[in-house]
Amino acid sequence: MNYALYQSGTDLLAPWQGFAHGLAPLLRPLHPLQPGAALLRRASAALEVLSELRVTHKRPAFNLAPVRMGNALAEIGEEEVFATPFGRLLHFRKDSDLPQPRVLVVAPMSGHFATLLRGTVQVLLQDHDVYITDWANARDVPAEAGRFDLDDCIGHIIRFLEEMGGEERAPTHVLAVCQPAVPVLAAVSVMAQTRNRHQPRSMTLMAGPIDTRLNPTEVNRLAQSKPIEWFERELIDTVPWRFAGHGRRVYPGVTQLSAFMSMNLHRHGRAFATQYENIAAGALAASEAHKRFYGEYFAVMDLTAEFYLQTVRSAFQENELPRGTMHWRGERVRPDAIRRTALLTVEGENDDICGIGQTMAALDLCSGIPVTMKRHHLQTGVGHYGVFNGRRWANEIYPVVREMIQTTS
Repeated sequence: MNYALYQSGTDLLAPWQGFAHGLAPLLRPLHPLQPGAALLRRASAALEVLSELRVTHKRPAFNLAPVRMGNALAEIGEEEVFATPFGRLLHFRKDSDLPQPRVLVVAPMSGHFATLLRGTVQVLLQDHDVYITDWANARDVPAEAGRFDLDDCIGHIIRFLEEMGGEERAPTHVLAVCQPAVPVLAAVSVMAQTRNRHQPRSMTLMAGPIDTRLNPTEVNRLAQSKPIEWFERELIDTVPWRFAGHGRRVYPGVTQLSAFMSMNLHRHGRAFATQYENIAAGALAASEAHKRFYGEYFAVMDLTAEFYLQTVRSAFQENELPRGTMHWRGERVRPDAIRRTALLTVEGENDDICGIGQTMAALDLCSGIPVTMKRHHLQTGVGHYGVFNGRRWANEIYPVVREMIQTTS
């Protein structure tokens, strides 16, 4: 992808989409029986769908709903605890003094913002004091800030857990969703090896690529099919001049979005066709649900080139962690060194991104954890997204996660 060319096209299209967004409500008929009402509704619906087909590069708001604490509802506020140019530790502060286990949710860096886990966080807030890794969009980070690679990601996770206070304040737990399962397992391993006093009480790895040699998916096969030089040549580009990170080499978020959509192009096309019909028919609830999902899905973030390429090579091509060849700042990463942190792995039966067994492999790697402190949960009937969002997450997976945290706090 030519980043500068893509951005020029986006800039040219933006005013027209803004025009469509403004014109759409003006075309809606005032009365269902007025002449041409059906035609106006459909014209308005077409303009509204056109305005929604827009990629953004800014993090959406979390907009979390209040949660019940005892007999009252507690409002949720956002508090920055610690920050670097590449990410910040964000605390979802509740207006309550009730002590609860602290949970660090490590969000994926795979083209979307941490707000993709809004549903995950909303459910966790019922019983936990929740923090999240709010990663920065690499195109907004000045080149002077330096590099951010896989080692730096692991270092950030360790630092975030240390900032949360560990045993000095309240029991701390860590939960990784998808791609960060690898750096989280590495971070906890390093903390165990260095006898860091802020080691978490439990670690939950959800649909993460710990060992992609097991039941490889189409995503895994693609990563294996090309040499790392191909990924660098074909997928890495330079941030255009007018952004804060101009000159930085990145894996553009829109490239990742295109790859995700191409895997299910028919389904996405059908979703927008249905959205057109819903708007035209006045089905507001269904229309708003579509807007919420795709508003989040089309908000993308760039990754630094070095982080992306190292992740592809380490996790998907060379399988360094399960092979025992992964190193962090010169020292070998040893999951078998973990003794004090309980482990829960979660997988989805229909996951087409992370195959069954890939996350569960962590149980064998962490041979130093007693059997009584390890557990696996395979959720039937869900794909990748359903592992951490939606009804099955809230009603069937979350109780397992909550039990693991409660019994180790």
